[in-house]
Amino acid sequence: MPKKRLVIGTRGSQLALWQANWVKSELEKRHPGLAVELNIIKTTGDKILDVPLAMVGGKGLFVKEIEEAMLRGEADIAVHSMKDVPTFFPEGLALRCITEREDPRDILVLKPGFSSFADLPQGARIGTSSLRRKAQLLHLRPDFRMIDIRGNVETRIRKLTDEDLDAVVLAAAGMNRLGFGSMVSEYLSTDISLPAIGQGALGLESRIDDDETNALIDFFNHDETAWAVKAERALLRRLEGGCQVPIAAFGKVTGDRLTLTGLVSSVDGRQFLKKTATSGVEDAEKTGISLADDLLIQGAGKILNEVYNHETFNVKKEEV
Repeated sequence: MPKKRLVIGTRGSQLALWQANWVKSELEKRHPGLAVELNIIKTTGDKILDVPLAMVGGKGLFVKEIEEAMLRGEADIAVHSMKDVPTFFPEGLALRCITEREDPRDILVLKPGFSSFADLPQGARIGTSSLRRKAQLLHLRPDFRMIDIRGNVETRIRKLTDEDLDAVVLAAAGMNRLGFGSMVSEYLSTDISLPAIGQGALGLESRIDDDETNALIDFFNHDETAWAVKAERALLRRLEGGCQVPIAAFGKVTGDRLTLTGLVSSVDGRQFLKKTATSGVEDAEKTGISLADDLLIQGAGKILNEVYNHETFNVKKEEV
Protein backbone atom coordinates (compact mmCIF):
# COMPACT_ATOMS: atom_id res chain seq x y z
CA MET A 1 0.00 0.00 0.00
CA PRO A 2 1.40 3.44 -0.95
CA LYS A 3 2.67 5.62 1.87
CA LYS A 4 -0.07 7.97 3.08
CA ARG A 5 1.83 10.09 5.61
CA LEU A 6 5.27 11.64 5.72
CA VAL A 7 6.79 13.67 8.57
CA ILE A 8 9.42 16.35 7.99
CA GLY A 9 11.82 17.18 10.81
CA THR A 10 12.78 20.85 10.85
CA ARG A 11 14.05 23.66 12.99
CA GLY A 12 11.54 26.28 14.04
CA SER A 13 13.26 29.39 12.68
CA GLN A 14 11.43 31.51 10.15
CA LEU A 15 13.75 30.44 7.34
CA ALA A 16 13.76 26.75 8.32
CA LEU A 17 9.96 26.72 8.35
CA TRP A 18 9.83 28.39 4.94
CA GLN A 19 12.15 25.69 3.60
CA ALA A 20 10.24 22.82 5.20
CA ASN A 21 6.90 24.19 4.01
CA TRP A 22 8.26 24.56 0.48
CA VAL A 23 9.30 20.89 0.53
CA LYS A 24 5.88 19.97 1.96
CA SER A 25 4.10 21.87 -0.82
CA GLU A 26 6.22 20.28 -3.56
CA LEU A 27 5.65 16.79 -2.13
CA GLU A 28 1.90 17.30 -1.98
CA LYS A 29 1.84 18.57 -5.56
CA ARG A 30 3.89 15.62 -6.81
CA HIS A 31 2.07 13.01 -4.70
CA PRO A 32 -1.65 13.84 -4.34
CA GLY A 33 -3.12 12.06 -1.34
CA LEU A 34 0.14 12.13 0.63
CA ALA A 35 -0.34 13.87 3.98
CA VAL A 36 2.82 15.78 4.92
CA GLU A 37 3.35 17.06 8.47
CA LEU A 38 6.08 19.07 10.17
CA ASN A 39 7.80 18.05 13.39
CA ILE A 40 9.45 21.21 14.72
CA ILE A 41 12.58 20.41 16.74
CA LYS A 42 14.76 22.78 18.75
CA THR A 43 18.47 22.24 18.08
CA THR A 44 21.54 23.21 20.08
CA GLY A 45 22.21 26.11 17.71
CA ASP A 46 18.69 27.44 18.37
CA LYS A 47 19.07 27.28 22.14
CA ILE A 48 22.31 29.27 22.39
CA LEU A 49 21.62 32.80 21.23
CA ASP A 50 23.87 34.98 23.37
CA VAL A 51 27.32 33.96 22.11
CA PRO A 52 28.93 33.57 18.66
CA LEU A 53 28.43 30.08 17.23
CA ALA A 54 32.18 29.58 16.89
CA MET A 55 32.44 29.70 20.68
CA VAL A 56 30.07 26.74 21.04
CA GLY A 57 32.32 24.45 19.02
CA GLY A 58 31.45 21.08 17.60
CA LYS A 59 29.71 20.17 14.38
CA GLY A 60 26.06 19.75 13.53
CA LEU A 61 24.77 22.50 15.80
CA PHE A 62 21.60 22.76 13.73
CA VAL A 63 21.03 19.12 12.80
CA LYS A 64 21.94 16.74 15.66
CA GLU A 65 18.58 16.74 17.46
CA ILE A 66 16.70 16.39 14.18
CA GLU A 67 18.79 13.36 13.25
CA GLU A 68 18.12 11.80 16.64
CA ALA A 69 14.38 12.27 16.05
CA MET A 70 14.69 10.54 12.67
CA LEU A 71 16.48 7.59 14.22
CA ARG A 72 13.65 7.29 16.77
CA GLY A 73 11.11 7.26 13.94
CA GLU A 74 9.67 10.67 14.83
CA ALA A 75 10.46 12.08 11.36
CA ASP A 76 10.88 10.49 7.94
CA ILE A 77 13.06 13.16 6.39
CA ALA A 78 14.90 16.28 7.50
CA VAL A 79 15.17 19.49 5.52
CA HIS A 80 18.44 21.35 6.12
CA SER A 81 20.25 24.37 4.77
CA MET A 82 23.19 22.60 3.15
CA LYS A 83 25.67 25.00 4.74
CA ASP A 84 24.63 23.63 8.18
CA VAL A 85 25.05 19.94 7.30
CA PRO A 86 28.15 18.11 8.66
CA THR A 87 30.14 16.02 6.19
CA PHE A 88 29.51 12.80 8.16
CA PHE A 89 26.16 11.25 9.11
CA PRO A 90 25.01 8.98 11.92
CA GLU A 91 24.78 5.29 11.03
CA GLY A 92 21.55 4.63 9.17
CA LEU A 93 21.09 8.16 7.82
CA ALA A 94 22.30 9.76 4.58
CA LEU A 95 21.92 12.86 2.46
CA ARG A 96 19.46 11.73 -0.23
CA CYS A 97 18.81 14.88 -2.29
CA ILE A 98 20.32 18.31 -2.90
CA THR A 99 17.86 20.82 -4.33
CA GLU A 100 18.46 23.40 -7.04
CA ARG A 101 20.49 26.24 -5.61
CA GLU A 102 19.12 29.68 -4.86
CA ASP A 103 21.51 32.62 -5.36
CA PRO A 104 24.63 31.46 -3.44
CA ARG A 105 26.13 34.89 -2.86
CA ASP A 106 26.43 36.93 0.32
CA ILE A 107 24.73 40.33 0.40
CA LEU A 108 25.01 43.61 2.25
CA VAL A 109 22.21 45.57 3.86
CA LEU A 110 23.68 49.03 4.29
CA LYS A 111 22.95 51.90 6.64
CA PRO A 112 21.05 54.73 4.91
CA GLY A 113 23.52 57.01 3.18
CA PHE A 114 25.72 54.22 1.85
CA SER A 115 25.06 52.68 -1.55
CA SER A 116 27.79 50.06 -1.96
CA PHE A 117 30.64 48.14 -0.36
CA ALA A 118 33.05 50.69 -1.83
CA ASP A 119 31.23 53.49 0.07
CA LEU A 120 31.90 52.05 3.52
CA PRO A 121 34.08 54.41 5.56
CA GLN A 122 37.30 53.74 7.43
CA GLY A 123 36.51 51.76 10.59
CA ALA A 124 33.00 50.81 9.45
CA ARG A 125 31.06 48.58 11.86
CA ILE A 126 30.01 45.37 10.06
CA GLY A 127 27.60 42.88 11.64
CA THR A 128 28.00 39.14 11.04
CA SER A 129 28.29 35.95 13.09
CA SER A 130 30.33 34.16 10.40
CA LEU A 131 34.10 33.78 10.76
CA ARG A 132 34.20 33.03 7.02
CA ARG A 133 32.67 36.42 6.20
CA LYS A 134 34.76 38.23 8.79
CA ALA A 135 38.00 36.77 7.46
CA GLN A 136 37.30 37.65 3.84
CA LEU A 137 36.12 41.20 4.53
CA LEU A 138 39.05 41.85 6.87
CA HIS A 139 41.41 40.54 4.21
CA LEU A 140 40.18 43.30 1.90
CA ARG A 141 39.53 45.93 4.56
CA PRO A 142 41.53 45.34 7.76
CA ASP A 143 40.15 48.64 9.09
CA PHE A 144 36.63 47.18 9.46
CA ARG A 145 35.26 46.60 12.97
CA MET A 146 33.44 43.25 12.93
CA ILE A 147 30.49 42.98 15.32
CA ASP A 148 28.98 39.60 16.26
CA ILE A 149 25.24 39.39 15.65
CA ARG A 150 22.87 36.42 15.96
CA GLY A 151 19.18 35.88 15.33
CA ASN A 152 16.84 35.46 12.39
CA VAL A 153 17.01 37.62 9.26
CA GLU A 154 14.68 40.32 10.61
CA THR A 155 16.57 40.50 13.90
CA ARG A 156 19.91 40.91 12.13
CA ILE A 157 18.57 43.63 9.86
CA ARG A 158 17.09 45.42 12.87
CA LYS A 159 20.52 45.40 14.53
CA LEU A 160 21.70 47.71 11.77
CA THR A 161 19.88 50.43 13.74
CA ASP A 162 19.83 48.94 17.24
CA GLU A 163 23.62 48.44 17.36
CA ASP A 164 24.56 51.41 15.17
CA LEU A 165 26.08 49.26 12.42
CA ASP A 166 27.11 50.47 8.98
CA ALA A 167 26.26 47.17 7.29
CA VAL A 168 25.14 43.61 7.97
CA VAL A 169 26.20 40.65 5.86
CA LEU A 170 23.64 37.94 5.13
CA ALA A 171 23.00 35.17 2.59
CA ALA A 172 21.09 36.13 -0.55
CA ALA A 173 19.15 32.86 -0.43
CA GLY A 174 17.55 33.59 2.94
CA MET A 175 16.73 37.17 1.96
CA ASN A 176 15.07 36.06 -1.27
CA ARG A 177 13.18 33.13 0.23
CA LEU A 178 11.70 35.26 3.00
CA GLY A 179 10.71 38.11 0.69
CA PHE A 180 13.37 40.61 1.82
CA GLY A 181 15.05 40.89 -1.57
CA SER A 182 14.07 44.56 -1.90
CA MET A 183 16.19 45.36 1.18
CA VAL A 184 19.42 44.08 -0.39
CA SER A 185 21.84 46.97 -0.92
CA GLU A 186 24.48 44.97 -2.80
CA TYR A 187 25.12 41.39 -3.91
CA LEU A 188 28.75 40.67 -3.08
CA SER A 189 30.86 39.17 -5.84
CA THR A 190 32.37 35.79 -4.99
CA ASP A 191 35.72 37.58 -5.47
CA ILE A 192 34.87 39.60 -2.35
CA SER A 193 33.07 36.93 -0.31
CA LEU A 194 33.26 33.30 -1.36
CA PRO A 195 30.12 31.51 -0.10
CA ALA A 196 29.86 28.90 2.63
CA ILE A 197 29.94 25.28 1.51
CA GLY A 198 26.49 24.45 0.12
CA GLN A 199 25.13 27.99 0.58
CA GLY A 200 21.79 28.47 -1.19
CA ALA A 201 21.00 24.76 -1.54
CA LEU A 202 18.74 22.60 0.62
CA GLY A 203 19.52 19.04 1.65
CA LEU A 204 17.00 16.27 2.27
CA GLU A 205 18.27 13.67 4.72
CA SER A 206 16.55 10.31 5.18
CA ARG A 207 16.98 6.83 6.56
CA ILE A 208 19.03 4.70 4.18
CA ASP A 209 16.71 1.69 4.47
CA ASP A 210 13.46 3.64 3.95
CA ASP A 211 13.02 2.80 0.26
CA GLU A 212 9.45 4.07 0.09
CA THR A 213 10.28 7.52 1.44
CA ASN A 214 13.42 7.76 -0.68
CA ALA A 215 11.41 7.04 -3.83
CA LEU A 216 8.98 9.83 -2.90
CA ILE A 217 11.67 12.50 -2.49
CA ASP A 218 14.16 11.61 -5.24
CA PHE A 219 12.64 14.15 -7.65
CA PHE A 220 14.08 16.99 -5.52
CA ASN A 221 17.67 16.20 -6.52
CA HIS A 222 19.17 18.73 -8.95
CA ASP A 223 22.19 17.21 -10.68
CA GLU A 224 24.16 20.39 -11.39
CA THR A 225 23.76 21.69 -7.85
CA ALA A 226 24.52 18.25 -6.40
CA TRP A 227 27.81 17.97 -8.34
CA ALA A 228 28.90 21.44 -7.23
CA VAL A 229 27.95 20.94 -3.58
CA LYS A 230 29.52 17.46 -3.44
CA ALA A 231 32.81 18.99 -4.60
CA GLU A 232 32.56 21.74 -1.98
CA ARG A 233 31.75 19.24 0.76
CA ALA A 234 34.61 16.94 -0.27
CA LEU A 235 36.99 19.87 0.19
CA LEU A 236 35.50 20.64 3.61
CA ARG A 237 35.68 17.00 4.68
CA ARG A 238 39.34 16.75 3.62
CA LEU A 239 40.17 19.89 5.59
CA GLU A 240 38.22 18.49 8.56
CA GLY A 241 36.41 21.79 8.99
CA GLY A 242 32.96 22.70 10.24
CA CYS A 243 30.56 25.42 9.17
CA GLN A 244 31.92 27.80 11.83
CA VAL A 245 35.52 28.12 10.58
CA PRO A 246 37.00 30.36 7.86
CA ILE A 247 36.75 27.81 5.06
CA ALA A 248 34.80 28.63 1.91
CA ALA A 249 34.21 26.90 -1.42
CA PHE A 250 32.08 27.52 -4.45
CA GLY A 251 31.49 25.11 -7.31
CA LYS A 252 29.98 26.13 -10.64
CA VAL A 253 28.86 23.66 -13.28
CA THR A 254 28.74 24.62 -16.96
CA GLY A 255 27.68 21.75 -19.17
CA ASP A 256 29.77 18.79 -18.03
CA ARG A 257 32.56 20.92 -16.54
CA LEU A 258 33.04 21.92 -12.91
CA THR A 259 34.98 24.94 -11.67
CA LEU A 260 35.72 24.84 -7.93
CA THR A 261 37.28 27.62 -5.87
CA GLY A 262 38.38 26.96 -2.30
CA LEU A 263 39.60 29.26 0.45
CA VAL A 264 41.18 28.96 3.89
CA SER A 265 41.93 32.02 6.02
CA SER A 266 42.96 33.07 9.47
CA VAL A 267 40.23 34.80 11.48
CA ASP A 268 41.78 38.23 10.92
CA GLY A 269 42.18 37.66 7.17
CA ARG A 270 45.94 38.16 7.23
CA GLN A 271 46.83 34.57 6.28
CA PHE A 272 44.77 33.88 3.19
CA LEU A 273 44.86 31.00 0.71
CA LYS A 274 42.60 30.79 -2.34
CA LYS A 275 42.84 28.40 -5.27
CA THR A 276 40.70 27.23 -8.22
CA ALA A 277 40.53 23.88 -10.01
CA THR A 278 38.51 22.55 -12.96
CA SER A 279 37.40 19.06 -13.92
CA GLY A 280 34.60 17.01 -15.39
CA VAL A 281 31.50 16.78 -13.20
CA GLU A 282 32.01 13.05 -12.76
CA ASP A 283 35.18 13.87 -10.78
CA ALA A 284 33.47 16.37 -8.48
CA GLU A 285 34.44 14.73 -5.18
CA LYS A 286 37.97 13.92 -6.36
CA THR A 287 38.38 17.56 -7.36
CA GLY A 288 37.29 18.76 -3.94
CA ILE A 289 39.79 16.46 -2.24
CA SER A 290 42.58 17.42 -4.64
CA LEU A 291 41.96 21.13 -4.18
CA ALA A 292 41.97 20.68 -0.39
CA ASP A 293 45.31 18.84 -0.67
CA ASP A 294 46.72 21.74 -2.71
CA LEU A 295 45.61 24.18 -0.01
CA LEU A 296 47.16 21.97 2.69
CA ILE A 297 50.46 21.94 0.79
CA GLN A 298 50.33 25.75 0.74
CA GLY A 299 49.86 25.88 4.54
CA ALA A 300 46.13 25.55 5.18
CA GLY A 301 46.68 23.04 7.98
CA LYS A 302 48.82 25.47 9.96
CA ILE A 303 46.25 28.25 9.48
CA LEU A 304 43.38 26.02 10.63
CA ASN A 305 45.32 24.78 13.67
CA GLU A 306 45.86 28.39 14.68
CA VAL A 307 42.15 29.10 14.18
CA TYR A 308 41.16 26.16 16.40
CA ASN A 309 43.66 27.27 19.04
CA HIS A 310 42.35 30.84 18.90
CA GLU A 311 40.56 32.07 22.01
CA THR A 312 37.28 32.04 20.04
CA PHE A 313 37.33 28.23 20.25
CA ASN A 314 38.66 27.91 23.79
CA VAL A 315 35.50 28.59 25.74
CA LYS A 316 34.66 26.17 28.53
CA LYS A 317 31.25 24.57 28.18
CA GLU A 318 29.99 26.05 31.44
CA GLU A 319 30.75 29.52 30.09
CA VAL A 320 28.41 29.03 27.11
